Amino acid sequence: MITILWGYAWVHMKASLDYMGPFTFTAFRFSVGALTLLVVVWILKLGLPPKGYWKHLILVGLLQTSAVFLLVMYGLRFVEAGKSSVLLYSMPMWSSLLAVKYLGEKLTYKQLVGLFIGMMGLLTVLGWDIWIGQSKEAIFGELLIIIAAVIWAIANIYYRLHLSLLPKIQASAYQMTFGTIGIIIAAFLMEWGEPVQINATSIYYILFTGIIASALCFTVWYFILSQIDMATATIATLLVPIFGLLFSQLILHETMTIGVIVGTSLIIIGIIFAQKTKRELLKER
Repeated sequence: MITILWGYAWVHMKASLDYMGPFTFTAFRFSVGALTLLVVVWILKLGLPPKGYWKHLILVGLLQTSAVFLLVMYGLRFVEAGKSSVLLYSMPMWSSLLAVKYLGEKLTYKQLVGLFIGMMGLLTVLGWDIWIGQSKEAIFGELLIIIAAVIWAIANIYYRLHLSLLPKIQASAYQMTFGTIGIIIAAFLMEWGEPVQINATSIYYILFTGIIASALCFTVWYFILSQIDMATATIATLLVPIFGLLFSQLILHETMTIGVIVGTSLIIIGIIFAQKTKRELLKER
């Protein structure tokens, strides 16, 4: 469900740039998301996190919310929504490799093969134009989104190390709140005075990405990270760019090439391969 919603959100993120700057939209989006989660925390009477967690929440917020989405939204100015989603979801590769070093997790041979097949699928989706025939602006945008993918992976590991014992809604609410403060500061510094169109369409984009794709999905994501190993959780997110590409073609009329079709098939095969391996290991135990 998360992969479908995140895939659909890419269309709104790209389309929002017709109404306002990338940092301004991100500030609106995560302000709505953070406020939604804080209300839920208040209703559930969870209160403030223990003081020892605050520095970790601030750091995860600056990484997961501020850095990742400021880079992604700025990169979307130069890169198609579908292709952007593919680039960001190179995250599983970085997360899986970092988990081996910092979480002591072990990648089985079949998980490595599944991950490799999935990443080959991502490269196939991107096609040869990632290396040739692109403008400098497009390459710059793609590099920003790849950097965002690495930062997201670092945030995943840091969360597992320092915040996995907090209630998931509480952790999500406060990291998003701190991250939103960083985004608002960036929006004021970079886009103050630029035009902003507030209408029914732009409000819908803000509410969907803020409440559904941010508040709801990231809370569920943190729950998943606390329940299963990093490789299994993150490999499954390779489905997001498949839905991102599909929705981008249907709604934004972006091109679905033969490379996209072959690449998405490889991604699905890689996910099935890795997940099947996990089930086999559980049976053996």
